[in-house]
Amino acid sequence: MKFNEIKIVENSWFARLARLVLRTDNVAMVLGKAIHLSGVKKEAFLRNQAWVAHEHCHLQQFKKYGFFRFLWLYLIESMKVGYYHNKFEVEARLAEKTLDAK
Repeated sequence: MKFNEIKIVENSWFARLARLVLRTDNVAMVLGKAIHLSGVKKEAFLRNQAWVAHEHCHLQQFKKYGFFRFLWLYLIESMKVGYYHNKFEVEARLAEKTLDAK
């Protein structure tokens, strides 16, 4: 997926809901081919390379599994092991660290 194909949605109500659930000041989350932001502007998000790498990993996960299948797998994984230990989040955090190592 090319970066110019990615839609970034500021002030997303999806991301706002995630902010409330996660009790955090800012959220970026992926739904399909779009990165949804709440509490952070697009420019600030794009300056944070590790955060961009994390969300790009989620974009690739959606592409690999398909929209509904990925959402289902992510939900089941989160219910089994929680958000932090969710294998999709672990992979995305690894993408951040891989970027830092370069």
